Amino acid sequence: MESLIAFLKKFDYVFVFLLLEAGAIVFISQNSNYQGSKLVSAGNAVAGRCYGVVHSVGDYFGLRRENELLAAENARLRAELESSYMRYDRRQFVHNDTVYRQRYSYTEAQVVKNSWSQQNNYIMINKGRIHGIVPDMAVISPQGIVGVVVNATANFATVMPVLHANSRNSVKLTRTSTNGSLVWEGGDFRYATVVDIPTTYKLYKNDTIVTSGMANDFPEGVMVGFVESLSSAQGSGFYNVKVRLATEFNKLDHVYIIDNHFKAEQDSLMHLTQKGEEK
Repeated sequence: MESLIAFLKKFDYVFVFLLLEAGAIVFISQNSNYQGSKLVSAGNAVAGRCYGVVHSVGDYFGLRRENELLAAENARLRAELESSYMRYDRRQFVHNDTVYRQRYSYTEAQVVKNSWSQQNNYIMINKGRIHGIVPDMAVISPQGIVGVVVNATANFATVMPVLHANSRNSVKLTRTSTNGSLVWEGGDFRYATVVDIPTTYKLYKNDTIVTSGMANDFPEGVMVGFVESLSSAQGSGFYNVKVRLATEFNKLDHVYIIDNHFKAEQDSLMHLTQKGEEK
């Protein structure tokens, strides 16, 4: 209380001045139609701006919620695509029976931390083990490939994006169906490199590159990017293809984590096969 009294005493002239100014404004507005209308107009303009700011802030948070709902809906729709199912053809005598089993399901998540300018970049998302997220799950954006989950806690997970020195993903050119490997050599986050494509195939600028589906993480056909330029070391027999990535890694907001329901079975089979070759 003493502090308040001291404050009022210190600025008493200011408060008196403001009080007199307010009284003068009220007096003028009541005794002069012109000045009164001007004051009312000014007040309405200020109030309009304030309401506009409040409305914009409300729209922003509303739009954020709408984006979250749309991301969840997109995850559900992706899971219903034909590419997310495995087709079985069972023929017995003259009876044909085609059965579809879901192979991929999608979980939407929000990016909470992201880097794209380092040699080894990482992304953190707001979904973890309680949401069914485990290491080795593929991650994509609405634009295309992102990376693979490497660690997960109860509520969060970290993703190794293609912008990482240890990242290597199986891809192919859509025009020729030629397979290669997508790697990251550092530098500009907008570009990566595809290797292991033989020079016997003719490549063109802007050729489309997608995931090959040869690995057990990404479905076939996820957008990767477009051929920007290419070169080859003399005698190597393979291209070094500079790829313009479809995903804008500096603007990542929502992503989708892909669960391959057959991954454990595929990995187990490969392990048994490799173990048998070692004997």
